[in-house]
Parts: sequence; C-alpha cells; structure tokens
Amino acid sequence: MTTHFSRRTALAALASSAVVWPGLSLAQADRPVKFILPNATGSGVDAITRAAAPALGKALGTNVVVENQAGASGVIGLQALAKNPPDGFTLSVVSNNVVIFPSLIKNLPFEMPGDFTPIAVVGATPLVLVANPQKVAANNSRDFIAALRAKPDGYNFGSGGTGTILHLAAEMFVDEARVKARHIPYKGVGPMVTDLLGGQIDFAVLALPSVQQHIKSGALKAVGMCGDKRSAAAPDIPTFVEQGLPTYVIDAWFGVLGPKGMSAAAVKKVNDALVQAFNDPAVKETMAKQGNTIAISTPEHAQRAFRSEMERFAALVKKVGIEPQ
Repeated sequence: MTTHFSRRTALAALASSAVVWPGLSLAQADRPVKFILPNATGSGVDAITRAAAPALGKALGTNVVVENQAGASGVIGLQALAKNPPDGFTLSVVSNNVVIFPSLIKNLPFEMPGDFTPIAVVGATPLVLVANPQKVAANNSRDFIAALRAKPDGYNFGSGGTGTILHLAAEMFVDEARVKARHIPYKGVGPMVTDLLGGQIDFAVLALPSVQQHIKSGALKAVGMCGDKRSAAAPDIPTFVEQGLPTYVIDAWFGVLGPKGMSAAAVKKVNDALVQAFNDPAVKETMAKQGNTIAISTPEHAQRAFRSEMERFAALVKKVGIEPQ
C-alpha cells in the first residue's frame, strides 16, 4: 500500500511539473527561454530586456537568453521568431516599430500581427531628439529649427532603419517644424549612435535609455523630449510642446510577442511572468531611472492594441508623406 501511494504521489508531481510549459516533454523542461530582439545592442528595447532578464528567468523558472538579430529595420529578427515553434521557449520584446512596418515596407515576409501571438503591451519609453554638439550649435528647439531653416538639406539625421519608430519620429519633427533634413538609415541603433557621436550624422531621435549616458557626459546634447510631458528620469529636458511645437508628441511603446499559435496556457504563463518580473524592486528601480512607464496589459488588450496602433501609425505615415520602400 505504501509503495503504491508513493508511486502515485511521484507520478502526480511529475505531471504537475510537466504543465509548466504546455505541450512539452519533461526532457525539454530545462531549456532556457530565448528572447530574440529585432533590435541592435544598445537600443532602448535591448536595455529594457537585459535589465529585466534575471527577474524574468526567476519568474519563468528557467534561464533567459537575450539574442539580438537586428537588420532590415527589425524584419530579420521577427522572421526568426516566426519560424520557431509556439511552445513559449522563444519570444520577443518589440517596440512599436512592428506596427509601422506594414505601412512603410513593401513585401513584408509576414503578416503583422497575424503571424504572431501578442502576449502583452509592457509599457512605454520616452523619446528624445539629440544632436552632436560639434555639428549643431543650437541648445533649444527654437534655435535648432532656425539653424535647419538657414541651411535647407544642410543637416542630416539618422535612424535605426527605414520604417522604424525612430525614423518616423524624426520625420514627424521635420514635418511639424517645416524644415528639411536628409534621412540616413542604419542597420540598427548601435551603429547609428556610434556615427552620431563621431559626427557622421547631425541629429537623431532616440529612446532616452539608450542615450542617457551620452547626454550626461556632454557627448550629445538634448534638444527636447518628444512626449507630452517631461520625463522623471530627465526632468531638466523640456518637451517640444513646451518649446512651441504643440502637436509634436510621440513615444515608443514596447511589448512581448510569441510565434503564431501559442496556447492560452503558455500565453498566460508568460504574461504572469512579465507582471512578476516588472514588479521586482530592482527592475522597477531600473525602469524608473530609464524613464520607462510600465503597465502590463492583458493578452486580449495586446491583441487589440497591435491592430489599432497599426491604423494610427498608418495615418501618421500618410501625414508626413513617407513613401513605402
């Protein structure tokens, strides 16, 4: 009797552990969870993911691996995600670049968001327009706009790639300020920031977390915040709204996607882990220092948000007159 009870108890325990990741065998249960980032090292999404990775690993009960697969404005990384099985072991943290793609990039090799499983909108990160101080003398929006108007097409700006939120945000500024500047696309934020620091490009819109250190050191100057209010992480940088551009407001939200076809149980587990990880005191402190606002959505809200944001950015793309490429 004792032997039968012990065996039954052991089998029950094994069955319980087997549902940690639905659809997987026990032999697979020790696999790490990989986050494929369609962004280069040094981007805002990269900084956020790496800061949260230890807490995410703890919440998921396994190791977390972060893998950057930048290129083609993020399309390469998302292609890689889409090719993985929907078992919850391969995920991605993405910016709102992914809802701009359909409006700006012809012949996308996937459908957004139909070929993916939206799991959560995690939060938003502030954007800031920064300039190389050796190339741009202006210290505020008024003087910067005056300099651009004095030399039409005499200045250039970089982005992490055509069709990214950073590209669109800079194009919006050019449109709102009624100036001209040449767009220089890069294969990722990291190379673009390197050239911005080196003076190969003049200015760019970037996620605040990715350039905070350069602003503090004086290597880059902040012309203005792109949101509707100042960031608590950089309260001394005024918004463009304050500086005379009342309709120039844009930020970058970020969320988590999985491959198409994830089970409801796997989606819930990842969503619950996100809530737990971003409530970790150390992660909360880092997010606050970076200026990120965290508000984990439900999977249902994420699915609606990805679709509604596609429509909103399609209208913005049309407004600023960017042609699909």
